[in-house]
Amino acid sequence: MAELPNLPVCIRVQPAGLAIMNRGDKMDANWQRLVELLCRSQKLLIFTGAGISTASGIPDFRGPGGVWTRFRPVTWQEFLASHQARVAHWEYKLEGWTKFRDARPNAAHQAVVQLEQAGKVLLVVTQNIDGLHQMAGTSPEKLVELHGTNRWIECVRCGRRCAPEPVFEEFRQTRQPPRCFCGGWLKPATISFGQSLRPEDLEKAWEGARACDAVVALGSSLSVYPAADIPLMAARRGVPYAVINRGPTEHDGRPEVTLRLEGDVSVLFPETVRAALGPEAQTPPPTLH
Repeated sequence: MAELPNLPVCIRVQPAGLAIMNRGDKMDANWQRLVELLCRSQKLLIFTGAGISTASGIPDFRGPGGVWTRFRPVTWQEFLASHQARVAHWEYKLEGWTKFRDARPNAAHQAVVQLEQAGKVLLVVTQNIDGLHQMAGTSPEKLVELHGTNRWIECVRCGRRCAPEPVFEEFRQTRQPPRCFCGGWLKPATISFGQSLRPEDLEKAWEGARACDAVVALGSSLSVYPAADIPLMAARRGVPYAVINRGPTEHDGRPEVTLRLEGDVSVLFPETVRAALGPEAQTPPPTLH
């Protein structure tokens, strides 16, 4: 594990959340080091995965009871080639739609916004398709949704986007894959298996990795590539790399990782941000649209 450079201690606050989670001395020391990292950083790269949104009611796709335990994901090539595959894709999306529609940002999303408001965030790169970072108030120009978003429906032919609710209602009633005015197939504006990531999104994420002064991964198993390469690229430049997750990640034990904290991101990270920013940190209201 890489060493965190010696830093002046900017604050020492024991968060209530750590006591609740029954953490030992080593974890408490690592938490204090994370507070110090956030204190000094001015160009954070925040990388988030499904674990940041479970407290908002959105299940981890791979976890117990996740959608992928009941549906085999339809690949991009299958969606384009097969009517049956398009129906299966829309059935799978329809099952999860109400949870995505009704979800609201939790304290971890809001903590990311607090860091941005304090002038500390260079870029937020998320694997999530729930739109909760933007709803929490993360600036669109500082957000990369690598795997797309459920907030829009997109035509695979012309790229036209429209609101999701009427399209889901159409499919609910007809059970037929919806089409665009141009004749192309509609699908939620998410990246399917086998579909290329948008080059402009990937390049923006790489730029963030090249320019940041620290990287923090929140709620990700760091097992999906090329997304999981982004924090590693930053860390290989020598900047600190902190990983916070409940459960193992594929980056555990790697020499690039500076700090590894185990726990509930929605509890641990907001407490850390409050300690780093002090009492002036304000919880931003969600952006509803």
